[in-house]
Amino acid sequence: MLSKSSLVMQEKPLILVTNDDGINAPGLRALIMVARPLGNVVVVSPDKPQSGTSHAVTMHHPLRLNLIREEAGFAEYSCNGTPSDCVKLAYKIVLKRRPDLLISGINHGSNASINIIYSGTMAAVFEGAMAGVPSIGFSLLQYREDADFSASGIYADRIIREVMHRGLPEGICLNVNIPDLPATEIKGIRICRQAGGTWIEDFDVREDPKGENYYWLKGVFARIGDGDDTDEHALEHHYISVVPVNFDFTDYPAMEEMKRWDFSF
Repeated sequence: MLSKSSLVMQEKPLILVTNDDGINAPGLRALIMVARPLGNVVVVSPDKPQSGTSHAVTMHHPLRLNLIREEAGFAEYSCNGTPSDCVKLAYKIVLKRRPDLLISGINHGSNASINIIYSGTMAAVFEGAMAGVPSIGFSLLQYREDADFSASGIYADRIIREVMHRGLPEGICLNVNIPDLPATEIKGIRICRQAGGTWIEDFDVREDPKGENYYWLKGVFARIGDGDDTDEHALEHHYISVVPVNFDFTDYPAMEEMKRWDFSF
């Protein structure tokens, strides 16, 4: 059943745009360009990069909003908090209501497979879905600041329009990852499941001028398992991956199995 928040009949939907790479990120600028022809747009984005913050919220220092630009059908704010903070402030302070659509990104780097757990981009999307707002996260498989977002914009526009037309099932959001290729080399869009994966991590140990150690986290991503229906497989074969995501983490088959366990003393 589609969510009642489908945007089919609305002439000027209210679109909230956010990200985790910060207010000056080129990927955010690309997503704003896609969103503006589709409705009234409000941007609330972190004032600095917040990659890897996942669903963190700020509780131990005050949050601040800075209005950067305002004109007919568009407003842009920066916030000193996390992506989740940005969405919460947008609802309660800036918009005074829930938006009709939330889009996050375009992230610099992959949020496929297990990366979704760490992603601030997708945390904002979860925040939207939990409030019943159709929400989509976009990521490009390129970390460079000068990444080319032209193909991402073309496909983001198509996916957003389809969600605006059809809505999304209640509690479901979309994790969209885009290969770093020209539009002519992208083969299409695939609806996928999340691939298994893990980070093989270590710390680079360094010494500061005082002779004390400090540490930089480093790691290599390793895919676990295989299958031609996963996001990683689609991306490797030059397709855009779209994974419908539910923020209910319950493993229902495991729950049924565990009901047969004996916890008696």
